[in-house]
Amino acid sequence: MNAPLSRLPLLSRGSWPETARIAEILRKETVGGVLLLIAAAAALIWANTPWSDAYHSLREVTVGPSSLHLDLTLGTWAADGLLAIFFFVVGLELKREFVAGDLRDPRRAALPVMAAIGGMIAPALIFVAINLGTGGGALNGWAIPTATDIAFAVAILAVIGTHLPAALRTFLLTLAVVDDLLAVTVIAIFYTDDLNFTFLGLALIPLAAFGFAVQKRIRSFWILLPLAAATWWLVHESGVHATIAGVLLGFTVPVVRSAASGGPDAGPGLAEHFEHRIRPLSAGFAVPVFAFFAAGVTIGGLDGFVDTLGDRVALGIVAGLVIGKIVGIVGMSLVAAKFTRAELDSDLSWLDVIAVALLGGIGFTVSLLIGELAFAGDVLRSDHVKIGVLTGTLTAALLAAIVLRLRNRAYRRIAERETVDANHDGIPDIYQQP
Repeated sequence: MNAPLSRLPLLSRGSWPETARIAEILRKETVGGVLLLIAAAAALIWANTPWSDAYHSLREVTVGPSSLHLDLTLGTWAADGLLAIFFFVVGLELKREFVAGDLRDPRRAALPVMAAIGGMIAPALIFVAINLGTGGGALNGWAIPTATDIAFAVAILAVIGTHLPAALRTFLLTLAVVDDLLAVTVIAIFYTDDLNFTFLGLALIPLAAFGFAVQKRIRSFWILLPLAAATWWLVHESGVHATIAGVLLGFTVPVVRSAASGGPDAGPGLAEHFEHRIRPLSAGFAVPVFAFFAAGVTIGGLDGFVDTLGDRVALGIVAGLVIGKIVGIVGMSLVAAKFTRAELDSDLSWLDVIAVALLGGIGFTVSLLIGELAFAGDVLRSDHVKIGVLTGTLTAALLAAIVLRLRNRAYRRIAERETVDANHDGIPDIYQQP
């Protein structure tokens, strides 16, 4: 029988298999995050040199067949095409977490889900409060500061050399994944114009065929890739942002094989296989290329930077990412502790939760994407959005580094207690049943 909710510590340690899987994911995200940082820095530097026109010209190069309405700029291909790969991995991870991960247990899922919701509502409210009287469609950007970039956040952890406890690492990853789900929902509902139900309905055909193929454990990319491409194109033509197709495709992939009573065919489904194959492509190529084309903005020196922050849209983004995430994530965590009578795990401090909330303010990939959708065609405001996202992200990262370094000595003590000799099956004793 499961223990009562009130007896489950907040951010308690998960199972050993789940902890090992989270560690592997975070290692890959760390590498991808470093590449993302390099790509974003390269774009920002190039866009502020005498050769900035070459950067903007490259971003506006148009390729693709016009007969299919796919004569898109390289910047658009990065946002609509490459990010679909990223969101496919998000779909896989979401399904994995809630079907076979520790978070299939509603008691464990409640806190990161509530924290993610709080981390979305508070930044949005702060942005709206700052921009109520701005006008010019400024309120269209309310969702920009609601997203968290897990690759960027993990990369910051690697750069500052601090090691979060396993439970907090899991919390950070799950928080970001749920955050992505909420962001995808927001994009689908609030940033979809001129919805074409015919194309949207037709998209269900290749999507269903893809789902049938993966349920039959067909791994051939010669079969799956055309079905995925057809789904992506039809969703793109429907007016829904094409990245939604990636999430839908990810949801169709089975996490576990169905077998009667755990027969010989039981075991992991194709989700784990695809994650191993596609996550490196997403983290190592798709997201950095998007960052390269999205982050390049000509600031115009210190005066230009100050003028940009005078725009309430940019100010609302910064405040939402830095303040809103802390208020939302920590606030919802306190609500969870209050109403469930659960206590924080004995190894952790509320300063750790604040640090994770600050890391949640590292919004980049999805924030920039929502900014492009919110202010499409408004070049000046789009540039202000980019500067706001970059400023808010760097501020949140700096504050997170300060808090994490203050906790560094405590983390080292926790790590020493958790470092135990492995038993005969390679699982640390701390995870064994008494």
